[in-house]
Amino acid sequence: MTDAPATTDSRIPERPSLDGLEEKWMQVWAQEGTYSFDRAKALAAPRDQVFAIDTPPPTASGSLHVGHVFSYTHTDCMARYKRMQGFEVFYPIGWDDNGLPTERRVQNYYGVRGDATLPYVEGYEPPFTEGVDAKGKAIKPADQQAISRKNFIELCDILTVKDEVTFESLFRRLGFSLDWNITYRTIDERSRAVAQQAFLRNLERGEAYQSEAPGLWDVTFQTAVAQAELEARDYPGAYHRVAFHRAGGEPVHIETTRPELIPSVVALIAHPDDERYQPLFGTTVTSPLFGVEVPVLAHHAAEMDKGAGIAMCCTFGDLTDVMWWRELQLPIRSLITRNGRLQAETPEWIAGGPGEALYAESLATKTTFSAREAVVAALRESGDLDGEPQKTQRKANFYEKGDKPLEIVTSRQWYIRNGGREESLRGKLVGMGDAVDFHPAFMRSRYKNWVEGLNGDWLISRQRFFGVPFPVWYPLDAEGETDYDHPIVAPEASLPVDPQVDVPLGYDESQRGVPGGFVADPDIMDTWATSSLTPQIAAGWPVREGAPDGERLGSDESLFGSIFPYDMRPQGHDIIRTWLFATVTRSFFEHGVAPWRHAAISGWILDPDRKKMSKSKGNAETPEDVVKANGADAVRYWAASGRLGTDAAYDTGQMKVGRRLAIKVLNASKFALGFGDVSGDLSSAVTNPLDLSMLAALADVVEKATQGFEGWDYTRSLEVTETFFWTFCDDYLELVKDRAYGGQGDEAAASARAALRLALETLLRLLAPFIPYATEEVWSWFGEGSVHRQSWPTRDELPSGGDAAVLPAVGAALAGVRKVKSEAKVGMRAEVRTMTLVAPAASVERIRAAEADLRASGRISELTYAEGESVEVRDAELVPVEKSPAKA
Repeated sequence: MTDAPATTDSRIPERPSLDGLEEKWMQVWAQEGTYSFDRAKALAAPRDQVFAIDTPPPTASGSLHVGHVFSYTHTDCMARYKRMQGFEVFYPIGWDDNGLPTERRVQNYYGVRGDATLPYVEGYEPPFTEGVDAKGKAIKPADQQAISRKNFIELCDILTVKDEVTFESLFRRLGFSLDWNITYRTIDERSRAVAQQAFLRNLERGEAYQSEAPGLWDVTFQTAVAQAELEARDYPGAYHRVAFHRAGGEPVHIETTRPELIPSVVALIAHPDDERYQPLFGTTVTSPLFGVEVPVLAHHAAEMDKGAGIAMCCTFGDLTDVMWWRELQLPIRSLITRNGRLQAETPEWIAGGPGEALYAESLATKTTFSAREAVVAALRESGDLDGEPQKTQRKANFYEKGDKPLEIVTSRQWYIRNGGREESLRGKLVGMGDAVDFHPAFMRSRYKNWVEGLNGDWLISRQRFFGVPFPVWYPLDAEGETDYDHPIVAPEASLPVDPQVDVPLGYDESQRGVPGGFVADPDIMDTWATSSLTPQIAAGWPVREGAPDGERLGSDESLFGSIFPYDMRPQGHDIIRTWLFATVTRSFFEHGVAPWRHAAISGWILDPDRKKMSKSKGNAETPEDVVKANGADAVRYWAASGRLGTDAAYDTGQMKVGRRLAIKVLNASKFALGFGDVSGDLSSAVTNPLDLSMLAALADVVEKATQGFEGWDYTRSLEVTETFFWTFCDDYLELVKDRAYGGQGDEAAASARAALRLALETLLRLLAPFIPYATEEVWSWFGEGSVHRQSWPTRDELPSGGDAAVLPAVGAALAGVRKVKSEAKVGMRAEVRTMTLVAPAASVERIRAAEADLRASGRISELTYAEGESVEVRDAELVPVEKSPAKA
């Protein structure tokens, strides 16, 4: 685009720039409450005029990565669109700051670890900060200082608040239109009260229960792990062919990668159709080294074509062992303890047998690795090892944040029913998923497949410090034994409570831990057990039933009833199995409905090797520098270019395209606004065929962009708007410039100027959800209020009757003129003395309607037409523009 007219409005800068826009408008939006949720208006309005978003609370443990920018931008585009559509948008923000990620960050940052046995130290100062020692080296786990539970929790709270300040700054810079007056932390007082209240109600209704059972255990983090947190990984191992003995018969050989578990074997199991072992079913064999008699049983899950086709069942080596134990009603012979070592005492089933000494001398208190070496050596010596171990890669379950394979340890844990053991409940929860519109739709199958594949209930207790405690104590009998069958629960009016500090009703502190007294439940809730309640936490679901109104921790039952179920849950597809399913489960139990109407599922961000970017893998880009280098509008443009449910490449080149778009918006707008005040009935002032054509095409864009948002295809809305915008700049502005300056008379100029203003007002609103800073800046040059509080455009706002095909036809002719000049190596200002324009008959008619603009833009003196299949310029006679003489 060439020169813009001189501006007369002092609000229009002489040289528009993106520099400084973020600081400027962040401050204005905050001061003016541009994105504030109007509670009174929402309560007075019909429910269908409120749009409520259940925003994912990012984990406050270090830094964000570009994946957050990607998915949060999608959500923000929809929030902005709905706001412009006239909805009162409920758009809160929370921080997920409890749980293992926070604890691990605190351990690494301060060089500490929690120890519940240590006393609290007033005014404690950690030995390190920022994850380095005095020499600037990373803190080793061995150098971490043990501190009390309370001291550790205090450090967690300090560091999460620090991280959240950084996160908020970045989110504000990215222009997310969140209401910063509606915030929460999953560890704050209200969130703890809501989580504890929901748990107590689950417990009262029988949806939550406690059980002593085998469960997955991470020996590094010393905590139980739920099924949804598993990650199957290859792990090096070796097959050992081992002989079990039967009286008067040949030995039965099994193949195992875990010979250290032979002391805990409870059965040998083969498939019922396996003819090799059918004669053995119902008989017994004895284990090598230990001489323990175990049955040979049949089960359909045994794999005939794997190894020897017969497996030893140990309690417990893997999840298949757990299934066999449960379905075949086998005994528990658990050896591995919570620290990953074999128990110190010789088990009763081994005591007095041939392996008693071996266990006591070589296995007790050993790690599984050391125990394996000792058992293999003993098997060689006894002759029960057939051949040497054969190396292999086996699949092992890992905690998604852990580095060592999980063990299965028997422990007492809290669970919430989720259909994993109840077909009827599972069917109802699948039905809850059917009540939600997934975008894209195929993501519903991921939800359904996960629910239907569950094999156990949701384990919600964790053996950590920084989280929501279970509001439960247990009585101690006269001998000091814990009575788990009669838990003492906190009344709802007292929530939140910390059983480690607070005392149950009817007791005093002196009775803690003594016979006849009480003990606190030592565990905290899984972080998902709190995050699954984000709709309730953010919207004021009532807590403290029976408490005075002034003590309800900000509960707002009327607001909750006005926005629940929510309209939208945005999130990544990898946490459908955790956050989405857990939220559905809690909502079903508490309210009997799905918690939202729509679930918008984002894809992953991929690195150059097409692998998922994540902080744990070390391949994630932090967005702070990216935003500084390219600008928020540019980064948002890249994010909005990726469709829901589709993985996207991290692409700084796409960000540069977005920055170019934002700059072009500023410059093109300066030209469009450079003709002084344009007022009155703009639609009636537009009379020129080219102007009417441009606005007719823009009306089609408005319709398509609206359809894109309504169909949850934000990217389509951006694509059609951007494509039109560049045509508007490259063709229409060049064609209309002479007329807008008055070169064809006042009436023709008035049409051009009115069309420019109508197009600009419409385009700014169409682009506002994607590039909020550039559009807000331009709107401030001529409009009132914020562009983000204007109404979304409709085609009825634009003049009708125009032929949308005129602009493309004239644009193609102008492109032909440009091509001729370029090939002749003359400037675009060169005069075309004569030329013939070849085009189809319909195009010729349309070009004639705007011939004056084409001739002025192309500097064409004499123009003739000829019919042809496509638009092209022939027989052009060019007169180059003479260069000005050099200055002396």
